[in-house]
Amino acid sequence: MCGILAVLGCSDDSQAKRVRILQLSRRLKHRGPDWSGIHQYGDNYLSHQRLAIIDPASGDQPLYNEDKSIVVTVNGEIYNHEDLRQNLPSKHTFRTNSDCDVIAHLYEEHGEDFVDMLDGVFSFVLLDTRDNSFFAARDAVGVTPLYIGWGLDGSVWISSEMKGLNDDCEHFEIFPPGNLYSSKTGGFRRWYNPPWFSEMVPCANYEPLVLRKAFEDAVIKRLMTDVPFGVLLSGGLDSSLVAAVTCRHLEGTKAAKQWGTKLHSFCVGLEGSPDLKAAKEVAEYLGTTHCEFYFTVQDGIDAIEDVIHHVETYDVTTIRASTPMFLMSRKIKALGVKMVISGEGSDEIFGGYLYFHKAPNKEEFHVETCHKIKALRKFDCLRANKSTSAWGLEARVPFLDKQFMDVAMNIDPEFKMINGDKDRIEKWALRRAFDDEEHPYLPKHILYRQKEQFSDGVGYNWIDGLKTHASSLVTDKMMQNAGFIYPHNTPTSKEAYHYRVIFERLFPQNSARLTVPQGRSIACSTAKAVEWDAEWSKNLDPSGRAALGVHTSAYEPQLIADDATLNGKPSQAKIKKPRIDNAIHSTTVIVGT
Repeated sequence: MCGILAVLGCSDDSQAKRVRILQLSRRLKHRGPDWSGIHQYGDNYLSHQRLAIIDPASGDQPLYNEDKSIVVTVNGEIYNHEDLRQNLPSKHTFRTNSDCDVIAHLYEEHGEDFVDMLDGVFSFVLLDTRDNSFFAARDAVGVTPLYIGWGLDGSVWISSEMKGLNDDCEHFEIFPPGNLYSSKTGGFRRWYNPPWFSEMVPCANYEPLVLRKAFEDAVIKRLMTDVPFGVLLSGGLDSSLVAAVTCRHLEGTKAAKQWGTKLHSFCVGLEGSPDLKAAKEVAEYLGTTHCEFYFTVQDGIDAIEDVIHHVETYDVTTIRASTPMFLMSRKIKALGVKMVISGEGSDEIFGGYLYFHKAPNKEEFHVETCHKIKALRKFDCLRANKSTSAWGLEARVPFLDKQFMDVAMNIDPEFKMINGDKDRIEKWALRRAFDDEEHPYLPKHILYRQKEQFSDGVGYNWIDGLKTHASSLVTDKMMQNAGFIYPHNTPTSKEAYHYRVIFERLFPQNSARLTVPQGRSIACSTAKAVEWDAEWSKNLDPSGRAALGVHTSAYEPQLIADDATLNGKPSQAKIKKPRIDNAIHSTTVIVGT
């Protein structure tokens, strides 16, 4: 992922202003260490920090149309760029082979209405010098980060990260995903609004092969690269499926011809973590070149301030999960890898969080998955993008592919619900789609392995170490006065207080603190979970260990013979009805579940 910064209509075209914008743009250089570019037209500035993934030789930005009357700076990947190029009239000529080069030309043909034609993830700003207008857009659910701010002089500022805005804007906020902002109207307009997004409950029948094909397509298109790449592999369902599909379809691709058919996989964990063992098992099954990275609790604690600086949040669960991913990304980049494929988004789409066990009906189940997808921009998308981009590494997330989401979110949610009477554990619809007896994607016990809460990261020793460290720094008296010091989003734990102190020092503006969501994040302790089951209100920690009666070692599925069919042939796997008790299963999960 790259870094973009645009300042538009700032009433200052001086050299001093240009120098200042270059200074601010350099704050984003970690996102794009390969090249820097800036275009100035009057009092409009478009700057770019490039991470070269496609066309490293000639794809520098900003990008232009033929006569340079249209200028664009882009952070993202356009996976259907070749088809878009071919469908443009022959009068269009391209300066580069960059996938993003189509944007200026599409605008020439279609105006601002071309955004929905883009298949990919992106944030961009486009300046039309012919009438001195501009517009900006962000991808469907916010895989790429983007912020918008306003200056006292009437200027509009747009940046990939807050740190490009926080010293120079009177007010800034998160640029809403699936929207575009146009200077012609002076406001936002939603360009992404599929029927399921309005939370209407779908009723399409569940077709395993259709779902499987949609996900395979989403993974395959993300193999578009001109640089070395790999996958994040934890041994959990989601990352294991990403790795399995990548391995199966890598041979014969452009990436394979350049870098070989041996896929590289990466995981990180505390020494002795059970998920390191699970990831290694999957890697051996798939035949990947597997790299394990270890860190200590102290390593993580030492990195917390850097993590908050890069991820730009004080949300407890996000910081807990971002830290191992941040540490791992540095190691991966040191190996010469610039792109990884990861498994974010599956739990939101399929209701994989453990509190979904308590959903009372399919209507509420579906609405809650919609809420989770819409919140990804503040949590998992934020973590996955910024933790990796901190080291100039790009993370691609096939579960959040537009076409795949349309297939998965239009399935009757009855097929997604956890149902012991029908032998369905969480994410059953996804597991079933890849349960292929003749050509198995994964071993059965991996395919049907129970979800671990991602907020627990790499083990409870990690979380307990963070709590102990925070307790040594934050006193009871400080907590008593927390409401006076931080009246907005008042910290409710010493760990939260510690993160808030660091965040406020790095980002003291009121606009910055308002970008972080109210209360606890999207782990298991949400308001909806409490509404579905009052027992969840007893949990004061956004961690999977609160899943009493659900998250149990007794829940591990056992495979027995069954005459159920898949693909028209007998399937040998059936999940025994889970035995629910109050034991707490304390195995861990590695980044990339």
